[in-house]
Amino acid sequence: MSEPTKPARKTDAVRAVTALLPRWSEWKPALRAPGADLLAGLIVALVALPLALGFGVSTGLGAAAGLTTAIIAGVVAAVFGGSRFQVSGPTGAMTVVLVPIVAEYGPTGVLAVGLMAGVILLALAVAGVGRAVRYMPAPVIEGFTAGIAVVIALQQVPSALGITDAEGDKVWQSAFDAVRSFVSHASILTPTVAVTVAIVMLVGGRLAPKVPFSLVAVAGATVVTQLFDLDIARIGTIPSSLSAPSLSFFHLGDVTALLAPAFAVAALAALESLLSATAADSMGVGARHNPDRELFGQGLANIAAPLFGGIPATGAIARTAVNVRSGARTRLAALTHAVILAAIMYSAAGLVADIPLAALAGVLLATTVRMVETASIRAISRAGRGDTVVMLSTFLVTVVFDLVTAVAVGVGFAAVLALRAVARSATVEKVPLDALDAVSKEEQDLLREHIVAYRIDGALFFGAAHSFLLELADVSDVKVVILRMSRVTTIDATGAIVLKDTITELEHRRITVLISAAKPEHLRPLTALGVFTTKDDEARRVFETTPQAIAYARTLVTEATAPRG
Repeated sequence: MSEPTKPARKTDAVRAVTALLPRWSEWKPALRAPGADLLAGLIVALVALPLALGFGVSTGLGAAAGLTTAIIAGVVAAVFGGSRFQVSGPTGAMTVVLVPIVAEYGPTGVLAVGLMAGVILLALAVAGVGRAVRYMPAPVIEGFTAGIAVVIALQQVPSALGITDAEGDKVWQSAFDAVRSFVSHASILTPTVAVTVAIVMLVGGRLAPKVPFSLVAVAGATVVTQLFDLDIARIGTIPSSLSAPSLSFFHLGDVTALLAPAFAVAALAALESLLSATAADSMGVGARHNPDRELFGQGLANIAAPLFGGIPATGAIARTAVNVRSGARTRLAALTHAVILAAIMYSAAGLVADIPLAALAGVLLATTVRMVETASIRAISRAGRGDTVVMLSTFLVTVVFDLVTAVAVGVGFAAVLALRAVARSATVEKVPLDALDAVSKEEQDLLREHIVAYRIDGALFFGAAHSFLLELADVSDVKVVILRMSRVTTIDATGAIVLKDTITELEHRRITVLISAAKPEHLRPLTALGVFTTKDDEARRVFETTPQAIAYARTLVTEATAPRG
């Protein structure tokens, strides 16, 4: 086949990039019936506002940086991203990564890292790396989703208890510190607001699913606290405008030093966004995201946000979950959320400032309850002990450590268990000789006494190779061993070495080893390792079919047992 021409390659590249661009058809359902999406976007905006402000402050760049990120990245990712439910913005996981970058490189360093991470994400999208998430085991996704739900709930504990100075590097540590502080200075007002909002959402959602009880509960809590002038923490003052776009923070001389942090930020953004989109698929009906396009959208979002002074962004599972549970149907909801945040920044900062933080904590606490799919967790738990171990380990590491570590541990456990299952499925079985019907009864008995056949099933790799060696080590009192390899699925280097050692051991005991029905790709590593020293040697040992091997073995046995004159 001839090499593709340059115009053909160029057409393929253009087609690949075009597939990542938004389509008009995605917006038609939203324009026909926008009500549900507009309402969901409003609810998500109210939830996203304090989170954006808080995450901006946590990184050290200030509340304006967080809100800017939610607006700019939210718009760009909503239009160009690969999930119709995904809501993007600053997240807690990203904040953890950014804090040491701010400490070492300063605010401008973080902006440069975000821009570079965006370029890396674009490259990953064009390369098709996003599709790798399809191979993420279901127990890892379920454990991650449940773990994130717990992390989000723990993040709300200080606000729900009215504690503003909780300390701790991990969310569970700050939650514990908040509980300890609350016990020593207990005040029932703030937790009552949070619990009431959560109960109204959960109970009301069951009784009347179409009513936006999160909005009703937040509005009610705000009105009550204002009417009675209750002493409770509010959102407070927020910035009133976006800064003008600028590239003044980016210097070519800093690229080399910032490359490693940029790859770390890009990896986290890709992983968190893809897992968030996958979790949204499981919560939505008939929803399937495009992973490469999601990376493309997140890449553009992370290029755009720093230009306006925003920090790196990812798909945010908390806001995405609120979006799905609030009745979002299309990507218009995520776009609306960003537009409303911009409108709030410019015109309604005073009204939003009076919303109690405890009310928003209650919204997120209710959301975490809805995030956990108990039916899926029970199904995976019943599927087998291995899947349960993977799910629980992913869940625990997500809560105790972080998302990236959790996914690495979960996938690691899943890989080990999968290898174990494949190794157990590989068998070496003694089988009866075929193609002996044409010989006499006496010759059949003679051949069966001196020839034995084994069929190898499955993968002959490092996990199963040594059990294979032990199986054949006891072969004795025969002249020929036939290895039937038609059912072998793969051979790795370890498997080939063990097979070579087995053949060498048998031949030291004057037992000839013949191979039948092996695929060419399985013979290649054996030839490379010197199992067959010459072409003639290979021709004498390897046969296309088992009957041919038996016929050759019959000749060897007949010659060896023939009476000498």
